[in-house]
Amino acid sequence: MRSLMYLATGFLFAGTLAAKHETGFLNRAVTVGGETYHYQVYVPPQWDNKHSWPVILFLHGAGERGDDGLTPTQVGLGGGIRTHLERWPAIVVMPQCRKDTWWSADPKMEAQAMAALERSIKEFHGDPNRVYLTGLSMGGYGSWAFASKRPGKFAAMVVVCGGVRVPPSVRGLRPDISESADPYGDVAKKIGKTPVWIFHGDADRAVSVVESQKMNEALKAAGGDVRYTEYAGVDHNSWDKAYDDPELPKWLFAQSLKK
Repeated sequence: MRSLMYLATGFLFAGTLAAKHETGFLNRAVTVGGETYHYQVYVPPQWDNKHSWPVILFLHGAGERGDDGLTPTQVGLGGGIRTHLERWPAIVVMPQCRKDTWWSADPKMEAQAMAALERSIKEFHGDPNRVYLTGLSMGGYGSWAFASKRPGKFAAMVVVCGGVRVPPSVRGLRPDISESADPYGDVAKKIGKTPVWIFHGDADRAVSVVESQKMNEALKAAGGDVRYTEYAGVDHNSWDKAYDDPELPKWLFAQSLKK
């Protein structure tokens, strides 16, 4: 009888272990066009497969480019998550842009980011009505570009110290890129009613705050749903303050495509 009890207990323990799911920052990879890209997915501690979860696609800045799949977690939203886990009960997808290229200028980088997003939505029971987009610096440029090509895809977006006009250094990578007479107005019209929150430091020496100011005005003129935060005296690193703002996740997770 005692051996049967031990056996039953063993099965129960094994079942409990099998039922547990990995959480935290997880290594993943996706193959697009015959090339493999490594990325990270953050899964909150309370995750289970009985509920649908909000999903955030995070686009890192130029300093985190590479192919290790890890660096994008170290700057921006990853730091905000580690500081306040309780604020971010969401699946966060963090693809990595290759060196010597740019999110908004390379179709291959865009394709691998979107593939990682779709795979993560499927793997972690993501809610298609609560998919969000955010990025900083180069990732901010990518956010405007990705969203303008996919109106109605994202329930909301957060752009930190990004821009719309492609910098001269990037034009050297893609001389075929054309730009309209009013790129800010064009992007605003394509984004439409998607809720947007823009953050930027007014002392930014890497990406001029004028980029965000113009997008704010363009979205207002187009009848968009926009919030704008400009930090006085802050240089390029406005992302620490932005992702540490307790109102940001509250606002973000309140947005849904399903009204």
